[in-house]
Amino acid sequence: MITGYRDFLIVAGVAAVCTFVLTFVFRRLAARYSIIVVPDERRVHERPTPTLGGAAMFGGLLVAMCVASQMKAFEMVFRGNSEPLGLVLGAAVIFGVGAIDDLREMSPPAKMSGQVLAGTVLYFFGITMLYFRLPLVGTTLVLSPDIAPVVTVLWVVGLANAINFIDGLDGLAAGVVGIAATAFFLYSHQLVLHGVTQPQSSGPLIAVITLGVCVGFLPHNFHPAKIFMGDAGAMLLGLLMAASTISTVGQTNTASIGRSYFFFAPILIPFFILGIPILDTAFAVLRRAGRRTNPAMADKNHLHHRLMRLGHGQTRSVLILWAWTALLSGVVLYPALVNHNVSFVPVAVVGLGIALYTLFTPRGRSGANARPAGDLSQRT
Repeated sequence: MITGYRDFLIVAGVAAVCTFVLTFVFRRLAARYSIIVVPDERRVHERPTPTLGGAAMFGGLLVAMCVASQMKAFEMVFRGNSEPLGLVLGAAVIFGVGAIDDLREMSPPAKMSGQVLAGTVLYFFGITMLYFRLPLVGTTLVLSPDIAPVVTVLWVVGLANAINFIDGLDGLAAGVVGIAATAFFLYSHQLVLHGVTQPQSSGPLIAVITLGVCVGFLPHNFHPAKIFMGDAGAMLLGLLMAASTISTVGQTNTASIGRSYFFFAPILIPFFILGIPILDTAFAVLRRAGRRTNPAMADKNHLHHRLMRLGHGQTRSVLILWAWTALLSGVVLYPALVNHNVSFVPVAVVGLGIALYTLFTPRGRSGANARPAGDLSQRT
């Protein structure tokens, strides 16, 4: 049975409403037990802010998965399929690691070990990279049992840290992931409709739940943030996007059926829709390696820091990065929806417009006076 958009919207709505409501609860709990982030010279916010948002996001995920498991439309996803259970267990592991780090800072090796464990859980429950289709040439590599778990874990660790790195401004991580999850849901659902991936694939369901979680959390987190998601929320979002993309692109071995987006599929798609956090993380690793510093050592040279130094305030910096994410997502989403190759002329025009706005917008008072935000490890 191929599920229509209505069923997915119901699940996304459940995730959004539950996350939205639970965030009120955890805001109160954080304030009551003084689980807050106090402003200092390393942080951009100006008042003590609770940091238990990740717990509300995890609760929204659990409720949405429970509701989906009882819907006839998703029977094929849950019946005889270990992926949903693996997702919940892996999410619990990475959420637990992040929550501990939010309450009492963990060492980078300990945090990395938790991320590896979460990726390993996904692998053992079937959310694993099986195929690696080379772009442009149409050749598919079948990953051996020795390589598949390594690639799976590396992808989970990479995305968990990528989302963690960009969570330096109010609403940035939730907005970027929400846009990316929307694009990947629409894309992966098209794959199912055209028989490229199997109907029991959990990729579209995970993506739409991720979207719902982000939508429910954003009203609390947009500037000025009333609560932070913390490492627990950021790494959870990274794992959800990793699981969704692995379940779709890593298990697709169908030849191109003529559309340009299938020709590039599957391996390039996540790099487009998650281009901002991936590029930011790649630059951070190269920058720190060039300076021979610890890759986990926080600095103030991420994309959002550079936008702040250009004179953009928090809100404008966040909206600029949202716009870039939407543009990159549109590059792969447009052909998927209209069955027509994307024209790069309008894409270039829109990209040029965003770039000019980014570089030449006059400095605002808030942007000129704002302090750069630190990494999430500093901020929360």
